[in-house]
Amino acid sequence: MKIWIDLDNTPHVPFFRPIIRELEKKGYTVVLTARDAFQVCELATLYGLAYKKIGRHYGKNPLFKVLGVCWRSLQLLSFVICEKPVLGLSHGSRSQILLCNLLRIPTVMIMDYEHAQTPLLLQPRWEIIPEALSNELLQCKTKERILTYEGIKEDVYAPEFIPDPSLVVQLNLNSDSVIVTVRPPANEAHYHNPESETLFVEFMERVSSTPGIKSILLPRNKLQETQIRQNWPQWFKNSNVFIPTKAVNGLNLLWHSDLVVSGGGTMNREAAALNIPVYSIFRGKIGAVDRQLQHEGRLILVENIDDIYNKILLQHRSKDAILIGFVPRKALSRIVEHIDTIMIKEHS
Repeated sequence: MKIWIDLDNTPHVPFFRPIIRELEKKGYTVVLTARDAFQVCELATLYGLAYKKIGRHYGKNPLFKVLGVCWRSLQLLSFVICEKPVLGLSHGSRSQILLCNLLRIPTVMIMDYEHAQTPLLLQPRWEIIPEALSNELLQCKTKERILTYEGIKEDVYAPEFIPDPSLVVQLNLNSDSVIVTVRPPANEAHYHNPESETLFVEFMERVSSTPGIKSILLPRNKLQETQIRQNWPQWFKNSNVFIPTKAVNGLNLLWHSDLVVSGGGTMNREAAALNIPVYSIFRGKIGAVDRQLQHEGRLILVENIDDIYNKILLQHRSKDAILIGFVPRKALSRIVEHIDTIMIKEHS
């Protein structure tokens, strides 16, 4: 019984690694494809995953996005014909779902953001979601095909994290400085709100000009990095702002940071899972998971310019603290159980 996982975006790599391991323990064969976008392939290689690189990212133009999904589906066809998977599994790969729907291969989409746009042909047969989304408007029309798990998706892999101190030397992280990890907004995403850009720029202006602060800036792709360097060269006049030259272990970087400011959901939730102070500058529609984290005090939403100065605390945290709460969580086992159940129902 062969399961095909498509790694469509950078966060999918650490998320699916433990799922792959547990599925293989159950006797399933797992085959992987990866889109050449953001740092997907570089990170998959870093994590030791065997994958076939197929397709790329087609930018922010809506027409090119649609054409890109269709073209990548066609590119994936030869892989599917060769491997003959009986189930397509992803965290929102539109190309995989489109192709599987056309070939009548059952699909499972694990998702945690209810405001994503999903046209009819791109809707999965099954969805696995956090319990926080169970009352939201979801894509599957059949409620019986919406399965839930406790916690957040980052609970799947965060409990297995072990800090690696070599990163301190690799990135030249001075213990005297307040270390801030910053993730710019996803300006090519359909849910992007320009307000996020304004907040990002204001925060970077603050930290780049504040003594004793070192910011590790993680652009989403080379184009975004180029645009940032061209538009705001003053940020890089000294060593206060640094962009890593290659992919780094995201959880390890977060753990060695004093705080995190991000315009994207996954990094915010990873920081929350590690109990690290995190501030979201995302100004699109706030999802149920982030609202839950905000309610629990694990995530602070930055909503305007004043919040940049009044809410975000630039201060040290204890990096020697025990990983509180780092015990096996139910998310991983529950998701794997759901996949196992789906396989039985679809192929019994």
